[in-house]
Parts: sequence; C-alpha cells; structure tokens
Amino acid sequence: MNVEVTLIGQDQIKQFIDFPHDLYKGDPNYVPEIFLAMKDHLNPKKNPYFKHSDAAMFLAKKGDKIVGRIAVTVNNNYNDFHNCKVGWFGFFDCIEDVEVSNKLFKTAEQYLKDKNIHQILGPANFTTNDTAAFLVDGFDSPPLVQMTYNKPYYGTFAESFGFTKEMDMFAYMIKTDKVNQKALNLADRLEARLQTKGITLRNVKKKDWAAEVNRIREIYKSAWEKNWGFVPPTNDEFDFLAEGLKLVVDERYAYIAEKEGKCIGFAVGLPNINEIMIKSNKGRLLPFTIFNLLMNKYKTKYVRIILLGVLEQHRKLGIEAVFYSKFIAAAKANGLIGGEASWILESNQDMCLAAENLHGEKYKTYRIYTKSIS
Repeated sequence: MNVEVTLIGQDQIKQFIDFPHDLYKGDPNYVPEIFLAMKDHLNPKKNPYFKHSDAAMFLAKKGDKIVGRIAVTVNNNYNDFHNCKVGWFGFFDCIEDVEVSNKLFKTAEQYLKDKNIHQILGPANFTTNDTAAFLVDGFDSPPLVQMTYNKPYYGTFAESFGFTKEMDMFAYMIKTDKVNQKALNLADRLEARLQTKGITLRNVKKKDWAAEVNRIREIYKSAWEKNWGFVPPTNDEFDFLAEGLKLVVDERYAYIAEKEGKCIGFAVGLPNINEIMIKSNKGRLLPFTIFNLLMNKYKTKYVRIILLGVLEQHRKLGIEAVFYSKFIAAAKANGLIGGEASWILESNQDMCLAAENLHGEKYKTYRIYTKSIS
C-alpha cells in the first residue's frame, strides 16, 4: 500500500499529537506529553515562535491509517543569529518501515528546497530551547521530564536516508548514595569564599515568579550564547517557556546567584513529573491527573537539572559547583534517588567534567543530525 504524506491544518492537530500514543502503546518507557501544553505549542495563536517563523506539520498515511508524522520549519531568528540558512525537522515519529521514514524526510527536504534552503538539521521541536534530538543510547529507562524518547530505529532510518551526526548531547545520572562527598565538601568551601566576594546564592521565589523570570531572562540569553545550536528566545518566547514551567518548578531545586543584588547566574531543577505522567491517558490532564500531579510532584524519586548558567565574567569562581552541591543536598534531604544533569553538549567539556567529578554516570546519549539538500 502506498504511503501518502499530507500537510495538515489546526483541525488535524489532535491526530498529530495523538499518533505517538498509539505507536508506543505497551512500551513501558514511553511517557505521553501533556496534551494541552503540546496543543498550545503547535498553535500559531499561542506560541510566540510563530511571530517570527513558520512551521508545517505533515501526517503520513497508508490508506486510512496514520503511520508517521513530521514537522519542518525555517527558524528565521536562528539563521539571523548564526548567519546561516538552514531548516529544521522535528516531531518525527513513524512505524518501523523505512519507506514511511523516507517519505517523511523527503517531504521535509522538498518543503525546505522550495524555500531555497539547502541544509536540514534535527530533530528539534521547534528550537533547541524546546525538546530536541533523537535518543541513540539508553533505551532501558523512561526519559525524565522534558527529555525525548523514541524508537531505537529512528537513528538508523535517519542515517539510511543520508543524515550524519551534527552534535551529541549527554544525560548524566548523579545518584545521591554514590555522589563524590569530597567534591561536595569542596563546594561548601567555595560557597564561603564566594560570600567574601559579595556573591550569594538563594532559592527562587515562586510567589515572585514574574520578577524572577525577568531577572534570569537576560542571563539565559547571555550564558548560552556561545553554545552550539543556541538561539536566544525572544522575550515573549522566554515568558512562554517560563509559564510552561511554573506549574512544575519546585523552589527547593531552583537557585539564583547574585552579586550586590544583581543576578549573575541561575540553576533550575524540575521534579521528574514523568513518574506521574507515565500513567496518564494520552497526556490528558483530567481532574484526577491534575490532583495527582500537584500532590505528588514533591514526592518524585528523581529531579532533572534542566538549566545551569553563569555569566561568562563570573565563571571559574566555583558558582557552578555550588549549584550542583545545592541540588544534591536538597535531593538527599528530600529522599530522592538521584538527579539527571541534561542535556550537556559533548563539546562542553567543563560541564561534562563537573558531572563526572560528582560520580555522575553518562547513561543516555542524544543526537542532532544534519544533511545537505541537493
């Protein structure tokens, strides 16, 4: 039966979102995305990404049966920031059929070729500030909050189509019972030394959320600007991302570094709500699910260190090490098994080394691919 790939509109977004739930049915490591959050993310009227860039969503069918999906976009802000001209694919899922994947990738290529784009990167949903990359190693456990999970054959299908590795990203698991105590003791001394330089660390205050978001917005844009793949979010995009995190953020795992009252760095860990959402019905936030989420987000077994950045002029002082120390101390105090530091670029040797010095185990690898379009 022939594979047909068609461009969809907002009236078919529900099918686009729900396809993975059927594809991964019975997979013990699959965690559904929260439906409402994903619906808003794909809605040009809700997601500020669409103020500067467009995206197209496609569904692949065999007869009446959906067998795959893909999104493709040209991120104008990314191209302006990096002085390049590339396109991205994302939201890729398909059955184990190379004909289906080839049709999806070919559709994405043609979409970009029609826009005079001759290089494609991905996956990213829609930017590297969102969820991104194929999992290529570490399929034996569920992903932590806002990390990707996919079938093992996705990378193979991409490579068979001609994609090659652009960048790998790592996830390190730091177990509270195996952490390097010597490194933690050093961090305590570093914090005391920082205080003599007028640098203090404190917890984020959710009751002052809007102001806290304003404090860290510029730090986020600056601290990551030299990282591969980074594109500074617009103020609206950053606020959109922050609003999506507000429900999940736990003050015990969120910190700000200040010097003379001015924010110079921050670190945010999220309780692993995937431990709760893994049992949800297609990511729907039904009343029981919402109650369960709000009541049990403080009882998760893991936390994910999702953001950690310090202004360049204040690096090498030990602030990053103190952030890690605070995460681990809080995790221990609250009975957590461990924390995941992710994702960390393979090129970011300082952060990789910091995780390894704490006896972190590199237990998952994610990959962004690239391909020239002829």
